[in-house]
Amino acid sequence: MATDRMRRVNEEIKEILAARLLELKDPRIGFVTLTDVRTSPDLAQAEVFYTELDGDEGNEPSETAAGLESAAPMLRRELADRLRIRRIPELHFTHDPAPERGRHIERLLRQARERDRE
Repeated sequence: MATDRMRRVNEEIKEILAARLLELKDPRIGFVTLTDVRTSPDLAQAEVFYTELDGDEGNEPSETAAGLESAAPMLRRELADRLRIRRIPELHFTHDPAPERGRHIERLLRQARERDRE
């Protein structure tokens, strides 16, 4: 379970990265939203969860992942400049499937309600 300090560090990392992602010029990275950041207790690693806007200029998820991984060293330097912690974590980006699952469940519920009406 994350401590209050870890939660604050995770939120700070998420805010810094979200702001910096808007400025990236990599065409592989479309409209990306960061959903969560989870750092290891020793701050050596940070898993950054993201989602993408559907239909974003045909970018495949693997293209976006590759773009984010290539930007990771630059984003880590940005964290080093802005965070006041001793160890800056290595960034690992993971596509967050939760929003897609939520949309799928919502679609199934809508279909079930329509069948009940019939």
